[in-house]
Amino acid sequence: MDTEKDKLLSQIKTYAQTDIVLAFSGGVDSALLLYLLSRACRETGKKVYAVTFQTALHPQADLAYARKLAASMDVSHHVLTVDGLENSKISENPPDRCYHCKKMLFERAWGFAREKNVHTVLEGSNKDDLNVYRPGLKAVREMDVASPLAQCGITKAHVRRMAAEYGLAVASRPSAPCLATRLPYGTHMDTGLLSRIDRGERSLKDLGLDDVRIRVHGDIARIETDLEDLPLLLKHRQQIVQALKELDLTYLTLDLEGFRSGSMDINITNDG
Repeated sequence: MDTEKDKLLSQIKTYAQTDIVLAFSGGVDSALLLYLLSRACRETGKKVYAVTFQTALHPQADLAYARKLAASMDVSHHVLTVDGLENSKISENPPDRCYHCKKMLFERAWGFAREKNVHTVLEGSNKDDLNVYRPGLKAVREMDVASPLAQCGITKAHVRRMAAEYGLAVASRPSAPCLATRLPYGTHMDTGLLSRIDRGERSLKDLGLDDVRIRVHGDIARIETDLEDLPLLLKHRQQIVQALKELDLTYLTLDLEGFRSGSMDINITNDG
């Protein structure tokens, strides 16, 4: 018996008794929630609004993917533009940047909810997110935003299994955290720098690399990818060098430890 899944489905039915706003990134976590909510709301006659934030900190390909995914589920999709870099508590990339960013995003989401006379806002953090450094979760709690996956004990692996079970194409899509995670804390961020990182990673993904990050330390770019993909990266070395040099990335290095989610959070503890 899948207790966590049953608990989640029960919660979804409860949420579907009223209109809902869901923060929808296009990633597998929020996609699973959107699928379940849209299905449940069709039965109750209520509405789910999927809202995607458009910011300089989010990879541009994610917005296009979110649009496509929302359209495939036939849900009401809305793009909310937020300029987080106008806030120095975000643009200077302090260790608690994610807290200030999430607070700004969910203030915008609640503003949208009030316009639609909606009293419930949800987001897609899962149980695994509770065990790593996620200062944004503090903002989620403060803003009275619910996290059904985390609350029901659903892990990332469980999310992917359920998404595959429901036939969602996003089930195997790699995670795509915000671009600020490519920079050391304390690095000043502007749209030019973040755009160069985003374009650089897209050029690497176009070669067939899935999990790949360009971590930028001053004038040094450190490329992380899955260990099994290192031969592919080296095979296209000249093409990669040319593409990244054009983006004004001076020194290009390959991280021999491979792709590691949260590698910029070394020595940072999750103090909740």
